[in-house]
Amino acid sequence: MARLTGLNVSRLRADSCSDKFARKMTTARFVIQEHYARSHHFDFRLERDGVLKSWAVPKGIPEKPGVKRLAVQVEDHDLKFGQFEGAIAQREYGAGSITIWDHGTYELELWGSDRIAFVLHGSRVTGSFNLIRFKHGGPRDWLLIRRGSA
Repeated sequence: MARLTGLNVSRLRADSCSDKFARKMTTARFVIQEHYARSHHFDFRLERDGVLKSWAVPKGIPEKPGVKRLAVQVEDHDLKFGQFEGAIAQREYGAGSITIWDHGTYELELWGSDRIAFVLHGSRVTGSFNLIRFKHGGPRDWLLIRRGSA
C-alpha cells in the first residue's frame, strides 16, 4: 500500500454568483473511495472547477431509488487524490486506509447552491442522483438521493 503523509487540499472561495445554476450538460469524473478512518464511511467526489468536490457518506451510496443518505461536505481535494489508494499516516487529516470503491464519469444536469443533479456512469454505480442541501442539518449537511428510473 502507498503511504500518504499529507494531502494537497484545495479550497475555493464561494462564487459570488452561487445562486445561479449551471444548466449546461457536462461530463466529468467521479470517484467513490471507501475510507476506514475514525469511522468507516465512503468519500464521494465529483470533479468540478479543477478540484474534487467531496462529501463523506457514512452509510454508503444509495442503491435503491428514493433512499436518502446523509452526505457531509468536506474540503475540496486535488484531482490527483481521486487515484489514491493506500494508508494515510496517523495524526494526518483523514488518517486510515482508503480504497477506490468505484469511479467513472458523470453527466451534470444542474449545479446550484442547494441542489446538484447528475447521472453517474461507473462500474458499480450507475444512475441518476440528487445532492440536496439538508435545511434542518448543519451548514455542510446534504442528502444524497438516488432518483427513480421508470
